[in-house]
Amino acid sequence: MKNFFSELVKPFTDVPDSGKWQKLRFFLKEWVFPVAIALIIVLFLNKFVFILVTVPTGSMEDTIIPGDRLYVNELFDINDAERGDILVFKSDELEDKRLVKRLIGLPGETIEIEKDGSIYIDGEKLQEPYAASSRGEDKVFAIPENSYFFLGDNRPISYDARYWNEPYISEDKVIGKVEFRFFPLNRIGEVK
Repeated sequence: MKNFFSELVKPFTDVPDSGKWQKLRFFLKEWVFPVAIALIIVLFLNKFVFILVTVPTGSMEDTIIPGDRLYVNELFDINDAERGDILVFKSDELEDKRLVKRLIGLPGETIEIEKDGSIYIDGEKLQEPYAASSRGEDKVFAIPENSYFFLGDNRPISYDARYWNEPYISEDKVIGKVEFRFFPLNRIGEVK
């Protein structure tokens, strides 16, 4: 058996040490193997840690523009969620589509939206420098335990919790947190 293995690898070990062979070994060692390993790592991260999301609508403009491609951290713990985080979740009401919206309300809070678009959380006005205001009607939402309330930044056109029959997203529907924009290249960077 040992002789069989030796004969099998002999063509690779008995190659004369010519300049072409050295260049090929250098190329394999310095370029092919590192690129292959990097690709395997990226595929692993993409499968188990990050997902890639493309935003199709303007509901989050100017923070996220249609066509932006985002990395979403799937290892994000919903218990670490903070108001203002941009999260990806699924909605039963919208046929399990992936949505990208800003977290506004946490479990147990009461959200009041006034006609002028102002938002109050448990009676305290929310400062939203990222949101485009819109006028509407007064609405009050009491967020149940283990559920969250999301709105788009571009309020005049965003179809969000204000209009859904079931405005609350349960924690098991949250997929992850938007961390990074990788396309287009002129907007690459962290998303806030």
